[in-house]
Amino acid sequence: MAVSLLTALIALGLLHLHPQLAHWRADAGFRRWVAQLGDASGAGRTLLTLAVPVVLCLVLVWVIGLLPMRDLLGLAFSLAVLLYCFGPHAYEADLEAILRAPDGVSRQAALQALSDDGEPIAWNAVAVGEAVAYAALRRRFGVLFWFFVLGPAGALLYRLAQTLGRDTSLGLDTEAYTLARRIAHSLDWIPAQLLVFTLALVGHWDAVIGAWRQWHRQSIPGSWLREGPGFLGAAARADVEVDIEAGDGYVEERIDVLGELRRLRSALVRALLAWLSLVALIVLAGWMH
Repeated sequence: MAVSLLTALIALGLLHLHPQLAHWRADAGFRRWVAQLGDASGAGRTLLTLAVPVVLCLVLVWVIGLLPMRDLLGLAFSLAVLLYCFGPHAYEADLEAILRAPDGVSRQAALQALSDDGEPIAWNAVAVGEAVAYAALRRRFGVLFWFFVLGPAGALLYRLAQTLGRDTSLGLDTEAYTLARRIAHSLDWIPAQLLVFTLALVGHWDAVIGAWRQWHRQSIPGSWLREGPGFLGAAARADVEVDIEAGDGYVEERIDVLGELRRLRSALVRALLAWLSLVALIVLAGWMH
């Protein structure tokens, strides 16, 4: 766990200092691999597509463990995998592009980079807040959760499952795509739950938890497996709505999408720090014992 925490801190620091690292995290290699399996179909294609890269990752981790300087090599390998899994877009850079856009057209175009499935995002505070929350889950928090739990192979599985289950341009048949989406949603479930509670802690507790509870009361059992963790979107919308309602009533404040984006970005940074602090406490507790 200590090595995983160090790796995560280095990766996040590198991305903060050098956002251009995102340029080499494209999915060209994975797309070629998916295309090579074009003769296969159904659930078998999805499982094979995901299993082979993850198994290769596990084999490389095992081989590195047999080499001299295995600790340093293992750190370097984990760092490379984690940087890849934080893609394919630079999450922070996408937010900065929205905030720094010179006009409404450029701002709207930059906003669409937050969409993982190609669905258009409307320019209003609630829709933007929801899109930012899902982007944070799938480009930061979900990757980190599975990296801390299962190591590089876990982060890689999460990243590839999200790509396979959300990118319709990969050309999967209906059965293969359906299973890929279900796997992606399954891997989203736990980190999304944790992210909701973290957002509640650093934001508006009553509104966020209230929306989370209402979603669970009204949702059909198992719907999250087909449609994704909608409770996160509900929580993000509630967090934005309660902040807008807390304004002094001026129209300009109520439609200040950029202001809400800055506030939510700050809340997600605090949420990330909370996750890293919790992992650090776990590491310290292990050392003390």
